[in-house]
Amino acid sequence: MQAENNKINIKTLSMGCRLNALESEKIQNMLRSHISTAIVVNTCAVTAEAERQSGQTVRRIARENPNAPIFVTGCAATRNAALFADIPNTFVIHNRDKLNISAYADAINSAACHITTPAIDNFKNSDPQLSKQFIQIQNGCNHQCAYCVTRMLRGPAVSFDYTEILDAAQRAVQNGFYEIVLTGVDIASYAYNGMLISDLCRKLLHDVPGIKRLRLSSFDPASPEIFRVIDLMHADARMMPHMHLSMQSGSDTILRAMRRRHNAATIRRIAQYAAGITFSWDIICGFPGETDELFAETMASAGIMRPIKIHAFPFSPRPGTVAADMPGQIDRATSKARVKTITAAADAWRTEFMRTRAGDTTQVLVEENNIARDPHDITVKIIDAPVPAKTVCNVHLTDAHDDTFIGRISK
Repeated sequence: MQAENNKINIKTLSMGCRLNALESEKIQNMLRSHISTAIVVNTCAVTAEAERQSGQTVRRIARENPNAPIFVTGCAATRNAALFADIPNTFVIHNRDKLNISAYADAINSAACHITTPAIDNFKNSDPQLSKQFIQIQNGCNHQCAYCVTRMLRGPAVSFDYTEILDAAQRAVQNGFYEIVLTGVDIASYAYNGMLISDLCRKLLHDVPGIKRLRLSSFDPASPEIFRVIDLMHADARMMPHMHLSMQSGSDTILRAMRRRHNAATIRRIAQYAAGITFSWDIICGFPGETDELFAETMASAGIMRPIKIHAFPFSPRPGTVAADMPGQIDRATSKARVKTITAAADAWRTEFMRTRAGDTTQVLVEENNIARDPHDITVKIIDAPVPAKTVCNVHLTDAHDDTFIGRISK
């Protein structure tokens, strides 16, 4: 490892999921005690494009920083280490070792590195500073979705000890973070000493009264826990009334082909149960075998729940997954057209939802430059004097433009 240096300069760049950003922060804190200067790039491989961009980004960073050791970890580095093999002063760290300091020491000590005076010359892409605190509660996934490469790169599901999660939440509140987001690869599967995800949320809200807002990251709609989480949203105003669901499709035929565990009837049950709750969805468009009629079934299912935001993306065949070799592959143009169609529908549902709330007073979390987020994760522009980031306050919604509310601080 590098010699001791009074000036510690560890930069991180996270690609893909929020979990990567959270793990990058942990890596940064870990490295500070052992190394003076380095860049860490936490890569993504969820799609072929994400993997390509990971390689392109690391090459650019290496070119702009010839005197900096670069640690490359995450899913793209784990899946395709060869993508980074010829990049100077770059060290690949497997996902399983990303939080193991000895892996970094072994990598840098055993590889040829010609840097004598480590320095970061040009790095402008550091991870953003957030007004909310993400806390990882589990890692990995036990399911066998036909399209997913992440489960193969992250390993089986492992739930974290409640005391570890509680400590992280208490430290977050002490540091002025009043909104906490629980995250992981498959948080709906959380199970530790008889405690499930709804139990975890309820206990955190009880044990850390300083939490003003609690959210969940992406949630599997097949989990029966979704109904208990919704019950908690109805019972405790600090549990934010919005869920992001890894829906992927609304067609029973496609969901079976995907090896998902929910169906259109599940969507109807959730929609009927979740009065006052809003949703956002992940959707894959153009999965093998998705005809126009089957895509219409997804649109019909979406119309039942009316998600206010949809993160839709074209199917990307990942080598090594079942879906990559399925018959009935859909052309890219059709997939992209379906992305536009379902995204436009969600935009319209969000506009309609926002119209019903004109004149309301709502709680927001201020992020930066007087931009805030309401309980349904909709942007609010505050047109008063500057409000510090991380502030939780009430705002009177006076107007809306596109996907943003306009509001004033409620006196």
